Amino acid sequence: MCGMIATSHIENGAIAQMRITPSENPSPKVVCVVDDDPTMLRAMDRLLFSDGFAVRPFNKGADFIAYVASHDVPLVVLDIWMEEMTGLEVLARLCAISPQTRVIVITAREDSAARITAMQIGIVAFLIKPFDAEQFLETVHGALGHPVLKKKEQWHERLQQEIPRVPESSNAAELVSLLHN
Repeated sequence: MCGMIATSHIENGAIAQMRITPSENPSPKVVCVVDDDPTMLRAMDRLLFSDGFAVRPFNKGADFIAYVASHDVPLVVLDIWMEEMTGLEVLARLCAISPQTRVIVITAREDSAARITAMQIGIVAFLIKPFDAEQFLETVHGALGHPVLKKKEQWHERLQQEIPRVPESSNAAELVSLLHN
């Protein structure tokens, strides 16, 4: 692990030093969620938070646009059909002020024209509600450039790590307890 020494001169020429090391667990990525349905906002907040993300919810497209004008937003999950400003309007404004922001569009209804328009503007994914939570989280991780492992692959990887630890005389109960530790 890398480390740095920060030095500060204080009164009477004394020097204070402090070791600064990068965090082992970097701060979570902020994912903005824009949806006019409060139930959906709460559900998305819980799902993303459970996977280690910080969530910034917005129930109006205009509020999100005001926020993104002064903040770096790596990813937004954007509902396409909202009342005051549609997701397509938000997407067009977002492209003008923050073209580096990645966008996942969500909608409760299939609309080929909206899908084509959003894809032409340049979104990461277009998901129809209700969508699979695991698929959604994989999409979020992929949009942020994180390695994506499915749950089965994670179990397989964990099993492979545990195999060398298993004594030859182990029974099934001992194997299960090793995997859950």
